[in-house]
Amino acid sequence: MVTLFYLAGILAIIATLFAITRRHAVHALLYLIVSLLAIAIDFYTLGAPFVAALEVMIYAGAIMVLFVFVVMMLNVAEHAMEVERYSLHPKNWFGPALLALVLLAELVYSSLTSINTPAPVGVVGPKQVGTSLFGTFWIGVELASLLLMAGLIGAYHLGRQVMEKEGTKHAADTTAARLDISRDLIHAGAGRTDHAA
Repeated sequence: MVTLFYLAGILAIIATLFAITRRHAVHALLYLIVSLLAIAIDFYTLGAPFVAALEVMIYAGAIMVLFVFVVMMLNVAEHAMEVERYSLHPKNWFGPALLALVLLAELVYSSLTSINTPAPVGVVGPKQVGTSLFGTFWIGVELASLLLMAGLIGAYHLGRQVMEKEGTKHAADTTAARLDISRDLIHAGAGRTDHAA
């Protein structure tokens, strides 16, 4: 189990580095999912299967689906189809697939060897996780919530500035188009009065 812990930890570090250094958002998300799965295996080998299940369900499942949904919604560029074709090319899936296969091999190995070995002495259950989070480490939970709130406010502020710039540009373009139409109508009306005279 110690070997599996270190191997999953190394895979988590490698996948996280790849997630940080990828320029394409979908590739970064794939590596981030592999990193979260590796962290779940680390929790499992430490004797916290409940935390490992939460890691898979909440982070690698729900939040990653949300990230993928946001990336899909924001992919409105003119070259969106080219970007999607490039993302689906098999060479882009090689790295995450290789790391995921290593994690799968670890999971199968740990499942087969844990059948013959007794359960760890210190299994961490849901009650212990809740007691630790909201009892002993409550200040860390509060600081994390403040950090998340600051990130949310910052994202709102940055998004609002972009929307205001887009709205100002759109209003200026609309005003310019209306002025052009008015100028054309005035010239057309002047042409008609000249012909009538």
